[in-house]
Amino acid sequence: MNVKIDSSKIIKPLYEGTPPSTTTHIPFNIFDNVTFDALMAMIYAYKPPTPQTSTIETGLRKTLSIYREWAGRIGEDEHGNRGVFLNDEGVRFIEASVDASLDEVLPLKPSPSMLSLHPCLKDVVELIQVQVTRFTCGSVVVGFTGHHMIADGHAASNFFVAWGQACRGMEITPLPVNDRAIFRSRDPPLVEYNHIGAEFVSNLVNKELLNINNDENKENNIIVHKVHFTLEYLGKLKAHASFMNEKAKTYSTFESLIAHLWRVITKSRDLNALQNTQIRISVDGRRRIIPRVPDEFFGNIVLWAFPTSKVKDLLDEPLHYATKIIHDAITKVDDKYFKSFIDFANDEKVMTRQDLIPSADMKKDSLSPNLEVHSWLRFPFYDLDFGTGCPFVFMPSYYPIEGMMFLVPSFIGDGSIDAFIPLYEHHLTNFKKICYSLDLKAK
Repeated sequence: MNVKIDSSKIIKPLYEGTPPSTTTHIPFNIFDNVTFDALMAMIYAYKPPTPQTSTIETGLRKTLSIYREWAGRIGEDEHGNRGVFLNDEGVRFIEASVDASLDEVLPLKPSPSMLSLHPCLKDVVELIQVQVTRFTCGSVVVGFTGHHMIADGHAASNFFVAWGQACRGMEITPLPVNDRAIFRSRDPPLVEYNHIGAEFVSNLVNKELLNINNDENKENNIIVHKVHFTLEYLGKLKAHASFMNEKAKTYSTFESLIAHLWRVITKSRDLNALQNTQIRISVDGRRRIIPRVPDEFFGNIVLWAFPTSKVKDLLDEPLHYATKIIHDAITKVDDKYFKSFIDFANDEKVMTRQDLIPSADMKKDSLSPNLEVHSWLRFPFYDLDFGTGCPFVFMPSYYPIEGMMFLVPSFIGDGSIDAFIPLYEHHLTNFKKICYSLDLKAK
């Protein structure tokens, strides 16, 4: 697929009436500061008839006038607080073309060629970049990159819905809640959980592990494999996970699927049976903190659950065992846990410690023996309608970080799920053999 860049420019918010001040600085909140300091990329594909590029551009400019953080720049204020300047310096907008029909390159697979369908992720100051790529058949692919410290998945999906509304000439509703300073510590603070080793890790230890990890695996080839789980299979998996010793406890489809993938990937990696393995699962604070944070909150409000098991136990015990570990770990990230983190992270002594850094890190080549899951199952990403209908493909870009999974709803729309799973090539053969199997045992 030869993608030709036809134009590249900076576009800025389009305001109705007098533009606001461009000197405001919004400090990042404690959740922004512990999330991934990186751009995330995703791909949308639309069949003809497709909207004019000018419609997509104008709609984006109108939406940026409301979601102003995206058009700003990350930097520090006079007190050294990192955040975003609402300076309206704009976002990158690229027009591109391919001298072929989209059918000739379908299905879109998670491979290096995907990187040509969205702007670069490295050394970029723009917090949003958009690339509109047109094919000879009239189809269009929209590649989007957005900085994670500006918005989590929930907030980003609200932005996409608003973008579609603007393109269709509709009023943007609901409006975002932009107060990032609402997460204040209690008086007196009450830190009830250990947040070092969870949201924060030692800088020195992390550097040592990063060097060891990347040195050991730099010669290995990573393949991002897409697996489709039908609604029928997910139902069987959920039933299997929810039954133990003739007693039934209903777990969610998400918990059951993650437990299954944890076991299958662990088996495929051929790990030591006595080794510990852990999976990192994001938990949205909007549904946990009391009183509840509005769904329209724009920013980050995510922490993580870290279910952990011995490899032998994970594989020798039935699926119910892994599912229960995951369920219990997610359940523990509740109102008390979030408020404990808020009290801990707002402590100036903690925030000025040079030896602590966020554990969220996308610089590793491999997460083995651990896993990380990015679930986009509940977000309305498929609702990005520019005026001619919703996308028929939505997927993450190419992320060859071994063990970092993405889950997205299948475009079929029947409740089935697509999993994007990066594995070393020499582990992939075994994974394909057992990815639908429930009968797994440790050595």
